[in-house]
Amino acid sequence: MRHSTSACLRYGACLSALILGAAWTRAAAPDRSAAAPGGYIIEHDADIAANEPGTHNGGGQTVGYSFFKKVPNLRLIFRKRALKPGSGIGYHEQKEDEIYYVLSGRGVMTLDGKPVDVGPGTAILTRPGSSHGLKQTGAEDLVIMINYEAPAAGR
Repeated sequence: MRHSTSACLRYGACLSALILGAAWTRAAAPDRSAAAPGGYIIEHDADIAANEPGTHNGGGQTVGYSFFKKVPNLRLIFRKRALKPGSGIGYHEQKEDEIYYVLSGRGVMTLDGKPVDVGPGTAILTRPGSSHGLKQTGAEDLVIMINYEAPAAGR
């Protein structure tokens, strides 16, 4: 049986398209053997805000936001804290790496006995064995994010 060249080319093109389409469909299809994804949790400031005194005996009034506090087996601590005028986080020794990030307001952070002015956009990493404290200064709240890994025993 004889086929014209154009018929062979059309047949080859169609066959190639089918093979490529089948391969793409298989690649795009979800892998049913893979474990289900872990999901996600969303929390909002308004739902978790808690009026608290300044931590580590820092004095004054703050608003704490302990995100994902009730999630089991989460060793990552992620907090936001708004330090009201005159409040602070008391000077204390650090047990693990901890990151502070200033979102708004002004303050003075004492790092190993040395005062350092902090404001929006300032990030501070405190290492184990160092000591630090933070005092709000100025007219507006000092709003910070704090992140560290919890000890294995809990939060």
